[in-house]
Amino acid sequence: MNFFKTKIPAQLLCLLVLMTSASLSLQAQTFRYAFVTDTHVGSPTGEEDLRRTVADINKEKGIDFIVLTGDVTEMGTAQEIKLAKEILSSLTKPLYIIPGNHDTGWSESGGVDFIREFGNDKFTFDHYGYRFIACASGPYVRMSDGHIPRDATVWLDKVLKNTPKNMPVIFINHYPVDNSLDNWYEATDRIKKYNIQYAICGHGHANKALNFEGVQATMGRSNLRAKDSIGGYNIVTMTKDSVFFATKKPGIEIEKAWRKFALQKFTPPASDAFERPSYAVNKTYPQVKQAWTYHSAANVVSTPATDGKIVVAGNAIGEIEALSLKDGKKKWTFKTNGAIYSSPVIHSGLAILGSGDGHIYALALGTGKLAWKYACKAAVLGSPVVENGHVFIGASDHSFRALEVKTGKLLWSFDEVEGSIVDLPLIYKDKIIFGSWGRHLYALNKNDGTLLWKWDNGNANRMFSPAMCTPVAVNDVVYIAAPDRVLTAIDVNNGATLWRNKEATVRESIGISEDQSLIFGKTMNDEVVAYKAQATDGGILWRLNLHFGYEHVPSMLIAKDGAVFFGTKNGTVYSFDPVKQTENWSHKIDNSMVNTVNVINKDTILAATMDGIITLIKR
Repeated sequence: MNFFKTKIPAQLLCLLVLMTSASLSLQAQTFRYAFVTDTHVGSPTGEEDLRRTVADINKEKGIDFIVLTGDVTEMGTAQEIKLAKEILSSLTKPLYIIPGNHDTGWSESGGVDFIREFGNDKFTFDHYGYRFIACASGPYVRMSDGHIPRDATVWLDKVLKNTPKNMPVIFINHYPVDNSLDNWYEATDRIKKYNIQYAICGHGHANKALNFEGVQATMGRSNLRAKDSIGGYNIVTMTKDSVFFATKKPGIEIEKAWRKFALQKFTPPASDAFERPSYAVNKTYPQVKQAWTYHSAANVVSTPATDGKIVVAGNAIGEIEALSLKDGKKKWTFKTNGAIYSSPVIHSGLAILGSGDGHIYALALGTGKLAWKYACKAAVLGSPVVENGHVFIGASDHSFRALEVKTGKLLWSFDEVEGSIVDLPLIYKDKIIFGSWGRHLYALNKNDGTLLWKWDNGNANRMFSPAMCTPVAVNDVVYIAAPDRVLTAIDVNNGATLWRNKEATVRESIGISEDQSLIFGKTMNDEVVAYKAQATDGGILWRLNLHFGYEHVPSMLIAKDGAVFFGTKNGTVYSFDPVKQTENWSHKIDNSMVNTVNVINKDTILAATMDGIITLIKR
């Protein structure tokens, strides 16, 4: 075929030349923008430091826009986010903003408040021929590694698909785009196919030159003053062939550029020997297979429920999805208006769970049709439990409620909870026991909601609250492990501390043996430990090294059919024999956090990962 036979009309050719020239001319323009990060409004000096920076940027001439790369607040509360929005609203130039782990990891709304106030948790825009692209990053509502959300990578694919290959791109994330994000490669593999110029990030609170698999990158200093008398930010200057980063402290002349490098067409590195997750463990246990795998369109940060036929789970864009347990095929979807971090419970033909939109939903299991919903005054991130026709669930409006399963009618409400509730409560005899991000563990009378006692570990820092550990109890002793890395035994009758053991650095992840004689704990390095379930501290009974590495995610240990099961931050599910104290098997699903697994039987495990994978594991 002779392609030269097709002539381009003279007018169109002229237009293409003009467009190309205009694009080159735009890219030749010099411009500046403010690069602000880690403002931590809610910390001791966060508000004052940010107010000074906003005032300083408004006085600075030649700033085209501002980019704020996350950790806008200290704890992600509605109050902190509103205060940050009020301060940032004073900016006289366009602001582009994304959340960081402090805005999402302890968020009382599951990120809903951030999106409500700032419009989105990701952005893209063009400026003088450059395309700026920013993705959100977690973890969300609990401790885990940094993670670019599944919905953000889906969005990124759409943005890049509509980006010309030669168009210069700047990529923005809160975390460095390296293994501090569990799915860093999902970003680098994508952006390296385009004309990526550089990346910017925060998180590390320091000006630092970085390189992400051949992509030039820059970490910016925190806006906090830290040990200085004043905070600061960076001013980025883009010329036709170079970029310059310079520190600017409010009220002081801009400093000399501390970093500069050339802007040029990106050439991917010749080497492809970059770190990637290993799935070698799956060859060690080839008898363990994923019978089916479903990839949701957004993060799944909860435990899927099943009645033996249908699987129900929620995701971070507010979808409740039902799948066939047999083959993983979708049966129905119900859309809520907020992210879902509540693990559903199935009872009386209903799937019941909470949503970040502030409602508790009950859906017909067979059809997904709404049976009833109950409106709370804030997001509902806590998970429900059911007993005797009553559903118990906590919300972020400082209330814990009991509702009638069939109708959603309110039976009672305890309205004195400090902080948000995100865990799965424990029903033990006449009590309902739960924790919150307000430092306390609560015990209520399950019949009328009256407070029986509340407990705290003596730490005033909310980040050490007993919020994500599902309590277990036996013989009138309840056991928990908060982020303070201490296993604690508490008298169920009065809330008195019986003992606290910190030998093994158990963080949030515990479980109880089938015969209720042992308490299991997952340590922060390699080991599972066991303690005798008793009212006095007998120390560690035994240790089992499973070689899972550094570990910090709150995935509980579930005992069933003579085995114990749990997941880790690197996407691996483990099974061990608590009597023989040996590993049964392990299987890697992906490279993100595995939520607490749903053990159907010793050979069938229903698991979900933060990256939105729901899978049925069979041995």
